Parts: sequence; structure tokens; C-alpha cells
Amino acid sequence: MTTDEEHVEAMKKLKTEQREKRLASKKLDRGLILVHTGNGKGKSSSAFGVIVRALGWGHQVGLVQYIKGTWKTGERNFFDQFRDSLTWHTMGEGFTWETQDRQRDIEAAKAALKTSAELLQSGDFDLVVLDEINIVLRYDYLAMEEVLDVLASRADRTSVILTGRDARPELIEAADLVTEMKEIKHPYQQGIKAKQGIDF
Repeated sequence: MTTDEEHVEAMKKLKTEQREKRLASKKLDRGLILVHTGNGKGKSSSAFGVIVRALGWGHQVGLVQYIKGTWKTGERNFFDQFRDSLTWHTMGEGFTWETQDRQRDIEAAKAALKTSAELLQSGDFDLVVLDEINIVLRYDYLAMEEVLDVLASRADRTSVILTGRDARPELIEAADLVTEMKEIKHPYQQGIKAKQGIDF
């Protein structure tokens, strides 16, 4: 019978083997994994900037929003004109304090991951953005290993950007590029509310 200590060691070994397998599967000409994280503003905004760049080159882009609900935003208004090149899925129902239903949030996150996997594995996209996926990972609505497997199984041509605060260490390790937005000063601290055209 396996002892607890032997089980822990076996799982550590398996984790190392899985990590090495993922690293070995990386190809130099394969799409990149980019992570935008940190407590400062600009994570999603930066991803939208990369979407603009990709569309400028005639690339096919997919976007899955994990948290943001059906808010009317300037970026959504703008990108509506690129329906032939940009596939947009808003899967979340707003912030977790709005739904106040953990199981509902978990189901929404799982549905968003399924859609993400379909986009990433299809071979039809040059870029896929998983907006605010780090938030659902922070709340353990999705298993980290499952997300890493989806990223590893993406089509060779497809780069992916994952946004949101508190990116998990495993995701940072798997990424090719990690950018941390750091808050220095925020207008909210002075009682200034979100501004149309700046914040949404």
C-alpha cells in the first residue's frame, strides 16, 4: 500500500514530467502564450490593442470574455465593424459579487473554457484573447491543469492572451511573455467614477 509520502513524491514526479512534456512540445514557430496581469489598469486594454494590431494585418481573431457581462463598452462598439475577422463571445455574467451564486459562476466559466478550447484548437485563428480568465482561476472555478491542457492543445498558428489579476504561478511558468500592470495611482481613490471612453 502506498504511503502518503510516497503518493506526494509520485505526484511531484508526475507534475515535473507533465511540465517537461509541455516545454518539449513548444515549437519556435508556434503561436505565443501572453499573460497580462497585475493590480493596475490596462490588462484588457492592452489585449484590445494587440487585437487591433492583428486585425490590421488581416488576421483572424477570437475573444472570450470570462467575467464581463453584457455591459455596453466602447471596444465592443468599435469592434462590431470587424465581424468578418473577429469572433466575440461574452460568456460571463458580470463580477462574482453580482451573481452571488458560485455554482452558476463555475458553470459559466466551464462553458467559456469549452468555447475557448474550440477557438484555440480549430486552426482558424491567429490570435485568441481569454479576457479575465485569471479571475476565474483565482476563485478556483476552473482547474489549472485543464486550462494548461487547453493552451497546450491549441493550433500551431494560434497565439493566446490571458488577462486578469493574480495570474497563477503555473500559468506564468507556461507563458512566453508575462506583463504585470502595477497600480501607482488611481482616480477611484479620489472618488472619481469610471469614465466613458477611458474605462469602458
